[in-house]
Amino acid sequence: MMINKRILQLMLFCLGLPCMVNAQDKPAAAYAEQYRPQLHFSPAQHWMNDPNGMVYFNHTYHLFFQYYPKDIVWGPMHWGHAVSKDLIHWKQLPIALYPDSLGYIFSGSAVVDSGNTSGFGKNGKIPMVAIFTHHDPKREAERHEDFENQSIAFSLDSGATWTKYANNPVLKNPGIRDFRDPKVMWYTAEKKWIMTLATQDHISFYSAPDLKNWKKESEFGFKTGAHGGVWECPDLFSLKMAGKTYWILVVNLNPGGPNGGSATQYFVGDFDGSKFTPIDSSTKWLDYGPDEYAGITWSNTGDRKIFLGWMSNWQYANQVPTQAWRNAATIPRELRLKQSNQGIVLASAPVPELTKINRGVSVSKNVMVNKTLDLSTKVGKLKSQYVLKLSMAQLKAYTLKLSNKKGEELLIGYDAIKNQYFIDRTKSGKTDFQKDFSGRFMAPRLTAAKNSDITIVVDKSSVELFADGGLTTMTAVYFPDGDYTGLTLNADSNIKVDSIVVTALKSIWQ
Repeated sequence: MMINKRILQLMLFCLGLPCMVNAQDKPAAAYAEQYRPQLHFSPAQHWMNDPNGMVYFNHTYHLFFQYYPKDIVWGPMHWGHAVSKDLIHWKQLPIALYPDSLGYIFSGSAVVDSGNTSGFGKNGKIPMVAIFTHHDPKREAERHEDFENQSIAFSLDSGATWTKYANNPVLKNPGIRDFRDPKVMWYTAEKKWIMTLATQDHISFYSAPDLKNWKKESEFGFKTGAHGGVWECPDLFSLKMAGKTYWILVVNLNPGGPNGGSATQYFVGDFDGSKFTPIDSSTKWLDYGPDEYAGITWSNTGDRKIFLGWMSNWQYANQVPTQAWRNAATIPRELRLKQSNQGIVLASAPVPELTKINRGVSVSKNVMVNKTLDLSTKVGKLKSQYVLKLSMAQLKAYTLKLSNKKGEELLIGYDAIKNQYFIDRTKSGKTDFQKDFSGRFMAPRLTAAKNSDITIVVDKSSVELFADGGLTTMTAVYFPDGDYTGLTLNADSNIKVDSIVVTALKSIWQ
Protein backbone atom coordinates (compact mmCIF):
# COMPACT_ATOMS: atom_id res chain seq x y z
CA MET A 1 0.00 0.00 0.00
CA MET A 2 1.40 3.42 -0.95
CA ILE A 3 1.38 5.96 1.87
CA ASN A 4 1.85 9.66 1.24
CA LYS A 5 5.25 10.76 2.59
CA ARG A 6 3.79 13.65 4.53
CA ILE A 7 1.15 11.44 6.15
CA LEU A 8 3.83 8.91 7.11
CA GLN A 9 5.95 11.61 8.70
CA LEU A 10 2.99 12.85 10.74
CA MET A 11 2.12 9.31 11.82
CA LEU A 12 5.65 8.71 13.04
CA PHE A 13 5.72 12.06 14.81
CA CYS A 14 2.43 11.36 16.60
CA LEU A 15 3.66 7.92 17.66
CA GLY A 16 6.81 9.49 19.08
CA LEU A 17 9.03 7.60 16.65
CA PRO A 18 12.10 9.18 15.07
CA CYS A 19 11.50 10.74 11.68
CA MET A 20 13.09 13.41 9.58
CA VAL A 21 10.95 16.26 8.32
CA ASN A 22 12.20 18.90 5.97
CA ALA A 23 12.82 21.96 8.08
CA GLN A 24 11.08 24.20 5.57
CA ASP A 25 8.00 21.91 5.62
CA LYS A 26 7.52 22.37 9.35
CA PRO A 27 5.00 24.91 10.64
CA ALA A 28 6.51 28.32 11.34
CA ALA A 29 5.91 27.72 15.05
CA ALA A 30 8.55 24.95 15.05
CA TYR A 31 11.20 27.60 14.41
CA ALA A 32 9.66 30.18 16.73
CA GLU A 33 10.52 28.37 19.96
CA GLN A 34 12.30 30.14 22.78
CA TYR A 35 16.01 30.56 21.98
CA ARG A 36 15.58 29.15 18.44
CA PRO A 37 18.16 30.71 16.07
CA GLN A 38 16.57 32.65 13.22
CA LEU A 39 19.79 33.28 11.24
CA HIS A 40 21.66 30.03 11.84
CA PHE A 41 21.04 26.45 10.83
CA SER A 42 19.65 24.16 13.52
CA PRO A 43 17.82 20.86 12.99
CA ALA A 44 14.04 20.89 13.29
CA GLN A 45 14.39 18.74 16.36
CA HIS A 46 16.88 16.74 18.43
CA TRP A 47 20.65 16.88 18.97
CA MET A 48 23.30 18.38 16.68
CA ASN A 49 27.07 18.74 17.03
CA ASP A 50 29.98 18.82 14.51
CA PRO A 51 29.36 19.96 10.93
CA ASN A 52 30.50 17.15 8.63
CA GLY A 53 31.01 16.35 4.96
CA MET A 54 30.51 19.93 3.82
CA VAL A 55 30.76 19.92 0.02
CA TYR A 56 29.56 22.08 -2.88
CA PHE A 57 28.14 20.13 -5.82
CA ASN A 58 25.72 20.96 -8.66
CA HIS A 59 25.17 24.51 -7.39
CA THR A 60 24.19 23.21 -3.95
CA TYR A 61 25.91 23.48 -0.59
CA HIS A 62 25.64 20.23 1.34
CA LEU A 63 25.87 20.33 5.12
CA PHE A 64 26.04 17.03 6.95
CA PHE A 65 26.24 17.09 10.73
CA GLN A 66 26.59 14.87 13.77
CA TYR A 67 23.00 14.07 14.71
CA TYR A 68 21.09 11.99 17.24
CA PRO A 69 17.47 11.64 16.09
CA LYS A 70 16.01 10.30 19.34
CA ASP A 71 16.90 12.89 21.96
CA ILE A 72 18.33 16.35 22.63
CA VAL A 73 21.46 14.94 24.27
CA TRP A 74 24.39 13.23 22.55
CA GLY A 75 23.71 9.61 21.54
CA PRO A 76 24.64 7.13 18.80
CA MET A 77 25.84 9.35 16.00
CA HIS A 78 24.24 9.61 12.55
CA TRP A 79 24.97 12.03 9.72
CA GLY A 80 22.12 14.51 9.44
CA HIS A 81 21.81 16.32 6.11
CA ALA A 82 20.75 19.78 4.96
CA VAL A 83 21.19 21.65 1.68
CA SER A 84 21.26 25.26 0.59
CA LYS A 85 21.61 27.23 -2.63
CA ASP A 86 22.86 30.37 -0.90
CA LEU A 87 24.47 29.37 2.44
CA ILE A 88 21.63 31.15 4.26
CA HIS A 89 18.36 29.27 3.66
CA TRP A 90 18.54 25.56 4.56
CA LYS A 91 16.37 22.57 3.79
CA GLN A 92 16.76 19.60 6.10
CA LEU A 93 16.75 16.24 4.31
CA PRO A 94 16.46 12.63 5.51
CA ILE A 95 19.35 11.19 7.49
CA ALA A 96 22.26 10.36 5.18
CA LEU A 97 24.25 7.78 7.18
CA TYR A 98 23.05 5.51 9.99
CA PRO A 99 25.10 3.52 12.52
CA ASP A 100 25.78 -0.08 11.52
CA SER A 101 27.67 -3.17 12.65
CA LEU A 102 30.97 -1.28 12.40
CA GLY A 103 29.82 1.44 14.76
CA TYR A 104 28.47 4.94 15.06
CA ILE A 105 29.03 7.42 12.20
CA PHE A 106 31.47 9.96 13.61
CA SER A 107 32.82 13.09 11.92
CA GLY A 108 34.45 13.27 8.50
CA SER A 109 34.30 14.94 5.10
CA ALA A 110 32.91 14.57 1.59
CA VAL A 111 34.46 15.13 -1.83
CA VAL A 112 33.37 15.25 -5.46
CA ASP A 113 35.32 12.50 -7.22
CA SER A 114 35.13 14.15 -10.65
CA GLY A 115 37.85 11.86 -12.05
CA ASN A 116 36.10 8.74 -10.75
CA THR A 117 39.31 7.63 -9.06
CA SER A 118 37.20 5.51 -6.72
CA GLY A 119 35.42 3.69 -9.52
CA PHE A 120 32.07 4.39 -7.87
CA GLY A 121 30.84 6.50 -10.79
CA LYS A 122 28.50 4.80 -13.28
CA ASN A 123 26.90 5.80 -16.56
CA GLY A 124 28.63 9.15 -16.52
CA LYS A 125 27.37 9.99 -13.01
CA ILE A 126 29.97 11.73 -10.86
CA PRO A 127 30.16 10.20 -7.37
CA MET A 128 30.11 12.17 -4.15
CA VAL A 129 32.20 10.24 -1.63
CA ALA A 130 31.89 10.59 2.14
CA ILE A 131 34.88 9.69 4.30
CA PHE A 132 34.01 9.23 7.98
CA THR A 133 35.03 7.56 11.22
CA HIS A 134 33.34 4.35 12.28
CA HIS A 135 33.32 4.42 16.10
CA ASP A 136 32.68 0.96 17.57
CA PRO A 137 31.10 1.35 21.04
CA LYS A 138 31.34 -2.38 21.76
CA ARG A 139 35.11 -2.50 21.31
CA GLU A 140 35.42 0.72 23.28
CA ALA A 141 33.44 -0.81 26.16
CA GLU A 142 35.69 -3.86 26.02
CA ARG A 143 38.67 -1.52 26.53
CA HIS A 144 40.24 -2.13 23.13
CA GLU A 145 42.27 0.78 21.75
CA ASP A 146 41.38 0.28 18.07
CA PHE A 147 37.67 1.14 18.19
CA GLU A 148 37.88 3.95 15.59
CA ASN A 149 38.51 3.29 11.87
CA GLN A 150 37.98 5.24 8.63
CA SER A 151 35.28 4.21 6.16
CA ILE A 152 33.67 5.56 2.99
CA ALA A 153 30.27 5.75 1.32
CA PHE A 154 29.20 7.09 -2.06
CA SER A 155 26.22 8.76 -3.69
CA LEU A 156 25.30 8.90 -7.39
CA ASP A 157 22.22 11.10 -6.94
CA SER A 158 23.77 14.31 -5.56
CA GLY A 159 23.65 13.16 -1.96
CA ALA A 160 20.03 12.02 -1.82
CA THR A 161 20.96 8.39 -1.05
CA TRP A 162 24.19 6.76 0.07
CA THR A 163 25.81 3.34 -0.28
CA LYS A 164 28.50 2.27 2.16
CA TYR A 165 31.56 0.64 0.64
CA ALA A 166 31.45 -3.15 1.00
CA ASN A 167 35.08 -3.38 2.11
CA ASN A 168 34.98 -0.84 4.95
CA PRO A 169 37.00 0.19 6.78
CA VAL A 170 39.48 1.56 4.23
CA LEU A 171 41.93 2.74 6.89
CA LYS A 172 42.31 0.55 9.95
CA ASN A 173 43.38 1.75 13.34
CA PRO A 174 47.05 1.03 14.16
CA GLY A 175 46.15 0.52 17.83
CA ILE A 176 45.57 3.98 19.32
CA ARG A 177 42.66 5.85 20.84
CA ASP A 178 41.33 9.02 19.16
CA PHE A 179 41.92 8.04 15.53
CA ARG A 180 39.24 10.04 13.75
CA ASP A 181 37.67 12.90 11.79
CA PRO A 182 39.20 12.48 8.30
CA LYS A 183 39.24 15.64 6.16
CA VAL A 184 40.10 14.71 2.56
CA MET A 185 41.23 16.93 -0.31
CA TRP A 186 42.58 16.39 -3.83
CA TYR A 187 46.27 17.31 -4.17
CA THR A 188 46.51 18.27 -7.82
CA ALA A 189 50.31 18.46 -8.06
CA GLU A 190 50.69 14.74 -7.39
CA LYS A 191 47.23 13.56 -8.45
CA LYS A 192 46.35 11.97 -5.14
CA TRP A 193 43.95 12.37 -2.26
CA ILE A 194 45.29 13.67 1.04
CA MET A 195 43.61 12.72 4.30
CA THR A 196 44.23 14.91 7.33
CA LEU A 197 43.41 12.81 10.40
CA ALA A 198 43.23 13.64 14.10
CA THR A 199 45.31 11.11 16.03
CA GLN A 200 45.33 11.72 19.78
CA ASP A 201 46.93 15.17 20.26
CA HIS A 202 48.58 15.47 16.85
CA ILE A 203 47.81 15.11 13.12
CA SER A 204 48.60 12.24 10.76
CA PHE A 205 48.60 12.69 6.99
CA TYR A 206 47.70 9.85 4.62
CA SER A 207 47.47 9.65 0.82
CA ALA A 208 45.55 7.48 -1.65
CA PRO A 209 45.08 7.44 -5.43
CA ASP A 210 41.51 6.14 -5.19
CA LEU A 211 40.03 6.96 -1.73
CA LYS A 212 40.39 3.28 -0.81
CA ASN A 213 44.07 2.38 -0.44
CA TRP A 214 45.71 4.73 2.06
CA LYS A 215 49.35 5.00 3.08
CA LYS A 216 50.81 7.13 5.84
CA GLU A 217 52.81 10.20 4.77
CA SER A 218 53.80 12.08 7.92
CA GLU A 219 52.81 13.44 11.32
CA PHE A 220 52.60 16.94 12.77
CA GLY A 221 52.03 18.67 16.06
CA PHE A 222 53.67 16.63 18.81
CA LYS A 223 55.32 19.73 20.27
CA THR A 224 53.51 22.50 18.39
CA GLY A 225 50.29 24.33 19.25
CA ALA A 226 47.94 23.99 22.20
CA HIS A 227 47.71 20.57 23.86
CA GLY A 228 45.20 21.06 26.65
CA GLY A 229 43.04 18.24 25.29
CA VAL A 230 42.50 15.90 22.37
CA TRP A 231 42.89 17.17 18.79
CA GLU A 232 39.79 16.74 16.62
CA CYS A 233 38.18 17.76 13.31
CA PRO A 234 41.24 18.94 11.33
CA ASP A 235 41.24 20.66 7.94
CA LEU A 236 44.00 21.39 5.41
CA PHE A 237 43.64 23.91 2.59
CA SER A 238 45.54 26.62 0.75
CA LEU A 239 44.96 30.36 0.51
CA LYS A 240 46.80 33.07 -1.38
CA MET A 241 48.04 36.39 -0.03
CA ALA A 242 49.98 38.93 -2.11
CA GLY A 243 50.35 36.36 -4.87
CA LYS A 244 51.92 33.72 -2.62
CA THR A 245 50.27 30.43 -1.66
CA TYR A 246 50.13 29.42 2.00
CA TRP A 247 48.74 26.25 3.54
CA ILE A 248 46.45 26.39 6.54
CA LEU A 249 46.06 23.51 8.99
CA VAL A 250 42.98 23.89 11.19
CA VAL A 251 42.88 21.77 14.35
CA ASN A 252 40.01 21.74 16.81
CA LEU A 253 40.94 21.17 20.45
CA ASN A 254 38.88 19.99 23.43
CA PRO A 255 39.48 21.06 26.14
CA GLY A 256 42.15 23.76 26.21
CA GLY A 257 40.60 26.72 24.37
CA PRO A 258 41.65 30.31 25.16
CA ASN A 259 38.45 30.89 27.14
CA GLY A 260 38.01 27.35 28.42
CA GLY A 261 36.72 24.13 26.90
CA SER A 262 36.37 23.66 23.14
CA ALA A 263 38.04 25.88 20.51
CA THR A 264 39.64 26.00 17.05
CA GLN A 265 43.36 26.60 16.59
CA TYR A 266 45.26 26.76 13.31
CA PHE A 267 48.72 26.91 11.78
CA VAL A 268 50.01 28.74 8.69
CA GLY A 269 52.77 27.10 6.69
CA ASP A 270 53.64 24.96 3.68
CA PHE A 271 52.52 21.53 2.50
CA ASP A 272 54.58 19.59 -0.05
CA GLY A 273 52.19 16.71 -0.67
CA SER A 274 53.57 14.74 2.24
CA LYS A 275 54.57 17.00 5.11
CA PHE A 276 53.16 20.17 6.69
CA THR A 277 55.73 22.73 7.89
CA PRO A 278 54.54 25.79 9.86
CA ILE A 279 56.16 29.17 9.32
CA ASP A 280 56.23 29.75 13.08
CA SER A 281 55.38 27.84 16.25
CA SER A 282 52.90 30.29 17.77
CA THR A 283 49.40 29.14 18.70
CA LYS A 284 46.71 30.98 16.77
CA TRP A 285 42.97 30.81 17.39
CA LEU A 286 40.38 31.07 14.65
CA ASP A 287 37.72 32.11 17.19
CA TYR A 288 38.43 33.27 20.75
CA GLY A 289 34.87 33.00 22.02
CA PRO A 290 33.56 30.10 24.10
CA ASP A 291 31.14 28.80 21.49
CA GLU A 292 32.77 27.89 18.19
CA TYR A 293 34.07 24.37 17.79
CA ALA A 294 34.66 21.60 15.22
CA GLY A 295 34.88 24.21 12.47
CA ILE A 296 36.01 23.19 8.98
CA THR A 297 35.62 24.47 5.41
CA TRP A 298 33.45 23.42 2.48
CA SER A 299 35.08 21.23 -0.15
CA ASN A 300 34.92 21.93 -3.90
CA THR A 301 34.56 25.72 -3.65
CA GLY A 302 37.71 26.62 -5.58
CA ASP A 303 39.74 29.50 -4.19
CA ARG A 304 36.89 30.58 -1.94
CA LYS A 305 37.18 29.12 1.57
CA ILE A 306 33.94 29.07 3.55
CA PHE A 307 34.13 28.03 7.19
CA LEU A 308 31.39 26.72 9.47
CA GLY A 309 31.58 25.70 13.12
CA TRP A 310 29.41 24.14 15.78
CA MET A 311 28.03 26.92 17.98
CA SER A 312 28.51 25.33 21.38
CA ASN A 313 31.09 24.04 23.85
CA TRP A 314 31.46 20.51 25.23
CA GLN A 315 31.54 21.99 28.75
CA TYR A 316 27.76 22.48 28.61
CA ALA A 317 26.45 21.43 25.18
CA ASN A 318 24.26 18.69 26.71
CA GLN A 319 22.85 21.07 29.31
CA VAL A 320 21.83 24.28 27.55
CA PRO A 321 18.14 25.07 28.30
CA THR A 322 16.50 24.27 24.96
CA GLN A 323 13.64 21.81 24.60
CA ALA A 324 12.85 20.27 21.17
CA TRP A 325 16.31 20.83 19.68
CA ARG A 326 19.81 21.41 20.97
CA ASN A 327 22.68 23.36 19.39
CA ALA A 328 23.21 25.11 16.05
CA ALA A 329 25.88 26.03 13.51
CA THR A 330 27.67 29.37 13.24
CA ILE A 331 27.08 31.79 10.40
CA PRO A 332 29.10 30.60 7.37
CA ARG A 333 32.29 32.67 7.26
CA GLU A 334 34.64 33.66 4.48
CA LEU A 335 38.31 33.14 5.34
CA ARG A 336 41.21 35.30 4.12
CA LEU A 337 44.86 35.72 5.08
CA LYS A 338 46.00 39.05 6.50
CA GLN A 339 49.07 40.49 8.17
CA SER A 340 48.76 41.23 11.89
CA ASN A 341 50.97 41.81 14.90
CA GLN A 342 50.96 38.00 15.25
CA GLY A 343 52.26 37.60 11.70
CA ILE A 344 50.09 36.06 8.99
CA VAL A 345 46.67 35.17 10.40
CA LEU A 346 43.26 34.02 9.23
CA ALA A 347 40.63 36.75 9.11
CA SER A 348 36.95 35.84 9.18
CA ALA A 349 33.86 37.64 7.93
CA PRO A 350 30.20 36.68 7.58
CA VAL A 351 29.55 35.49 4.01
CA PRO A 352 28.17 38.32 1.81
CA GLU A 353 25.12 36.15 1.04
CA LEU A 354 23.79 37.33 4.41
CA THR A 355 22.51 40.43 2.60
CA LYS A 356 19.80 38.24 1.04
CA ILE A 357 17.78 38.55 4.26
CA ASN A 358 18.15 42.29 4.84
CA ARG A 359 14.97 43.96 6.11
CA GLY A 360 16.32 47.49 6.13
CA VAL A 361 19.47 49.46 6.85
CA SER A 362 20.03 52.43 9.16
CA VAL A 363 23.22 54.47 8.66
CA SER A 364 24.55 57.19 10.96
CA LYS A 365 27.72 59.18 10.32
CA ASN A 366 30.04 61.12 12.62
CA VAL A 367 28.20 60.34 15.84
CA MET A 368 29.42 61.73 19.16
CA VAL A 369 28.72 59.46 22.09
CA ASN A 370 28.47 61.21 25.44
CA LYS A 371 28.35 58.33 27.94
CA THR A 372 25.35 56.54 26.36
CA LEU A 373 23.75 56.33 22.92
CA ASP A 374 20.45 54.45 22.50
CA LEU A 375 20.43 52.40 19.29
CA SER A 376 17.28 50.38 20.03
CA THR A 377 15.12 52.16 17.46
CA LYS A 378 17.60 51.41 14.67
CA VAL A 379 17.26 47.62 14.65
CA GLY A 380 13.65 47.48 13.43
CA LYS A 381 10.79 45.36 14.74
CA LEU A 382 12.81 42.15 14.94
CA LYS A 383 15.17 43.48 17.60
CA SER A 384 16.93 40.16 18.16
CA GLN A 385 18.04 39.68 14.52
CA TYR A 386 20.48 42.20 13.09
CA VAL A 387 24.02 43.05 12.07
CA LEU A 388 25.66 46.07 13.69
CA LYS A 389 28.89 47.59 12.38
CA LEU A 390 30.81 50.37 14.13
CA SER A 391 33.78 52.17 12.57
CA MET A 392 36.12 54.48 14.47
CA ALA A 393 39.09 56.49 13.25
CA GLN A 394 40.35 56.59 16.84
CA LEU A 395 39.61 53.48 18.89
CA LYS A 396 38.65 54.04 22.52
CA ALA A 397 37.03 51.88 25.16
CA TYR A 398 33.33 51.19 24.63
CA THR A 399 30.62 48.71 25.55
CA LEU A 400 27.59 47.61 23.58
CA LYS A 401 24.81 46.49 25.92
CA LEU A 402 22.04 44.19 24.72
CA SER A 403 19.28 44.10 27.34
CA ASN A 404 15.69 43.15 28.08
CA LYS A 405 12.96 44.38 30.41
CA LYS A 406 13.89 41.76 33.01
CA GLY A 407 17.23 43.45 33.65
CA GLU A 408 19.25 40.79 31.83
CA GLU A 409 22.12 41.99 29.67
CA LEU A 410 24.90 40.90 27.37
CA LEU A 411 27.96 43.15 27.15
CA ILE A 412 30.25 43.33 24.10
CA GLY A 413 33.08 45.76 23.62
CA TYR A 414 36.70 46.85 23.79
CA ASP A 415 38.85 47.16 26.93
CA ALA A 416 41.49 49.79 26.18
CA ILE A 417 43.57 49.02 29.27
CA LYS A 418 43.96 45.34 28.39
CA ASN A 419 43.81 46.00 24.62
CA GLN A 420 41.24 43.23 24.33
CA TYR A 421 37.75 42.70 22.98
CA PHE A 422 35.27 41.01 25.29
CA ILE A 423 31.88 39.36 25.58
CA ASP A 424 30.36 39.29 29.07
CA ARG A 425 27.35 37.05 29.70
CA THR A 426 27.49 37.12 33.50
CA LYS A 427 23.99 38.65 33.69
CA SER A 428 22.72 37.38 30.33
CA GLY A 429 19.81 35.25 31.61
CA LYS A 430 19.92 31.54 32.40
CA THR A 431 23.51 30.75 33.39
CA ASP A 432 23.21 28.33 36.31
CA PHE A 433 22.86 25.12 34.29
CA GLN A 434 26.66 24.73 34.29
CA LYS A 435 29.36 26.36 36.39
CA ASP A 436 31.58 27.51 33.51
CA PHE A 437 28.86 29.10 31.37
CA SER A 438 28.71 32.47 33.11
CA GLY A 439 31.65 34.82 32.73
CA ARG A 440 33.57 37.46 30.81
CA PHE A 441 35.47 36.17 27.79
CA MET A 442 38.44 38.02 26.31
CA ALA A 443 40.23 38.14 22.95
CA PRO A 444 43.38 40.06 21.99
CA ARG A 445 43.46 42.91 19.51
CA LEU A 446 45.74 41.77 16.67
CA THR A 447 46.63 45.10 15.10
CA ALA A 448 48.36 48.27 16.27
CA ALA A 449 46.29 50.48 13.97
CA LYS A 450 44.55 53.42 15.67
CA ASN A 451 41.38 52.94 13.63
CA SER A 452 39.02 50.06 14.22
CA ASP A 453 35.81 48.43 13.12
CA ILE A 454 33.61 45.85 14.79
CA THR A 455 30.77 43.83 13.29
CA ILE A 456 28.39 41.81 15.42
CA VAL A 457 25.80 39.35 14.12
CA VAL A 458 23.00 39.11 16.69
CA ASP A 459 20.45 36.29 16.77
CA LYS A 460 17.86 35.15 19.31
CA SER A 461 20.45 33.41 21.47
CA SER A 462 23.89 34.11 20.01
CA VAL A 463 26.32 36.80 18.99
CA GLU A 464 29.32 36.60 16.64
CA LEU A 465 31.92 39.36 16.79
CA PHE A 466 34.30 40.24 13.94
CA ALA A 467 36.77 43.01 14.84
CA ASP A 468 39.40 44.88 12.82
CA GLY A 469 38.42 43.39 9.50
CA GLY A 470 37.90 39.97 11.07
CA LEU A 471 41.37 39.63 12.63
CA THR A 472 39.70 38.93 15.98
CA THR A 473 36.59 36.74 16.07
CA MET A 474 34.44 35.66 19.01
CA THR A 475 31.25 33.59 19.28
CA ALA A 476 28.99 33.20 22.30
CA VAL A 477 25.54 31.80 22.98
CA TYR A 478 23.19 33.03 25.72
CA PHE A 479 19.72 32.26 27.05
CA PRO A 480 17.77 35.31 28.27
CA ASP A 481 14.29 34.95 29.77
CA GLY A 482 13.05 37.50 27.25
CA ASP A 483 14.37 38.79 23.93
CA TYR A 484 16.96 41.54 24.10
CA THR A 485 15.05 44.55 22.79
CA GLY A 486 17.41 47.16 24.17
CA LEU A 487 20.68 48.17 22.49
CA THR A 488 22.94 50.95 23.78
CA LEU A 489 26.49 52.07 23.08
CA ASN A 490 28.26 53.17 26.26
CA ALA A 491 31.62 54.85 26.84
CA ASP A 492 33.47 56.16 29.90
CA SER A 493 34.55 59.26 27.95
CA ASN A 494 33.25 61.06 24.89
CA ILE A 495 34.01 59.09 21.77
CA LYS A 496 33.43 59.73 18.09
CA VAL A 497 32.00 56.96 15.97
CA ASP A 498 32.58 57.61 12.28
CA SER A 499 29.91 55.20 11.13
CA ILE A 500 27.12 53.14 12.69
CA VAL A 501 25.35 50.75 10.32
CA VAL A 502 22.51 48.62 11.64
CA THR A 503 20.95 46.06 9.29
CA ALA A 504 17.76 44.33 10.41
CA LEU A 505 17.48 40.73 9.21
CA LYS A 506 14.62 38.43 8.31
CA SER A 507 14.29 34.92 9.67
CA ILE A 508 15.76 32.28 7.34
CA TRP A 509 12.78 30.04 8.20
CA GLN A 510 10.05 32.33 6.88
